[in-house]
Amino acid sequence: MHKAGFVNIIGNPNVGKSTLMNQLTGEKLSIITSKAQTTRHRIMGIVSGDDFQIVYSDTPGILQPKYKLQESMLKYVESALSDADIFLFVTDSVDSKNVNIEYVERLKQMETPIIVVINKIDTIDQEAATVLIDQWLKLIPQAEIAPISALHKFNIPKVFDLIISKLPESPAYFEKEKLTDKPMRFFVSEIIREKILVHFRQEIPYATQVVVESFKEFPQITKISATIYVERESQKPIIIGNKGLAIKRIGIEARKDIEKFVDAKVYLELFVKVNKDWRSNPSKLKGFGFDV
Repeated sequence: MHKAGFVNIIGNPNVGKSTLMNQLTGEKLSIITSKAQTTRHRIMGIVSGDDFQIVYSDTPGILQPKYKLQESMLKYVESALSDADIFLFVTDSVDSKNVNIEYVERLKQMETPIIVVINKIDTIDQEAATVLIDQWLKLIPQAEIAPISALHKFNIPKVFDLIISKLPESPAYFEKEKLTDKPMRFFVSEIIREKILVHFRQEIPYATQVVVESFKEFPQITKISATIYVERESQKPIIIGNKGLAIKRIGIEARKDIEKFVDAKVYLELFVKVNKDWRSNPSKLKGFGFDV
């Protein structure tokens, strides 16, 4: 008997969805930072065994969209609600005080199996954890509850076992060697964007989009050229930094992570360009590969 299915990870921003995805797949496929709204796309990670295949899907956090880019991000969440074989609804000890009742009610009406993953359980005591578990059992009575710490890999095997137990009988959807549905260029751009999220504050990280213009593999080295797009002329010198120090730091840190990801020596060239108000322009968003 072979099992296979789509396991869609949903929840509010900054609850640890991407960390959980990376732990479950054993690969760093999603950006992890302390900032909310770091995931912009729906990213699939595929885990296969002799008699199973799990297609995980990391999604942007559920939010009230303020501009076109966020509307596109919410579309990925909506698509994840429509095609899951299993839902991983991720919450945490802080997030549980701000329950998104609209999405909880929608999940309750579905026949799809639900696993409520309470992340960051290591940050509260046993009594508080018990209260949280009871709260979620009342909110979604049909759900399985899995308290975890994604950061410290606590109880991740339990989540995996629950998924396997609920996975439907099916042949594999992808070749067993395949790890993701996204091309290498996508992950290179995400690694560069992660460094921007880490090193810049306020609106700068959210106003940037990274495009890999060229990706050429040679026997001794992989040469990559990428452009960091910003929305305003005033943002360009901030990304470049005094005497180019800021963009140099981004390049050095990104290159090291890209080398680990592609398992090859990398030469990385970065440019900064202005693409005015790209987050609010549907045609520009389409050009960047967003669904609008």
